[in-house]
Amino acid sequence: MKYALFLLAAAISLPTMANQQPDLYGRYELIKLPALGQTLKAKMDTGAMTASLSAKDIEPFKRDGEDWVRFRLAVEGAEDTVYEHPLVRIAEIKKRAEESDAEVQEVAYSQRPVIEMPICLGAEQRTIEVNLTDRSTFRYPLLIGASAMRDLGAAVDPAERYTRDRPQC
Repeated sequence: MKYALFLLAAAISLPTMANQQPDLYGRYELIKLPALGQTLKAKMDTGAMTASLSAKDIEPFKRDGEDWVRFRLAVEGAEDTVYEHPLVRIAEIKKRAEESDAEVQEVAYSQRPVIEMPICLGAEQRTIEVNLTDRSTFRYPLLIGASAMRDLGAAVDPAERYTRDRPQC
């Protein structure tokens, strides 16, 4: 059964890689964020389309007429530094069932700022879109969704964890 789930996850997340062998990663991996000088524990989630980074004090602002966003990481030991990045767009993300009012029958969405950020997984480095939201109540401050996994040429074996040493980029 677990191999069937693995094959399904690979088929969903890697349709453009039919002739290439994907790199196989565990459900949880260490990912380096060179622009932030951080290496974080990440959950590889084929059920999510986009990547999410745990951030707080998120504040959009203008710089030279362009949209930017400043934030602090919502990660223990990294809360003191303020980061500033150009804003790519605002994403509408469907709220999880436990985040929305159970009596409301409508689908609820949250708006999240999206930035581009280089990430390093194993020996692979790519620039991906990352939305900013407070994930401090979650175990993993970084979530890597299916579109980022596709960019990395990654497939996930949900039975594995931390298949790579620290990122080597």
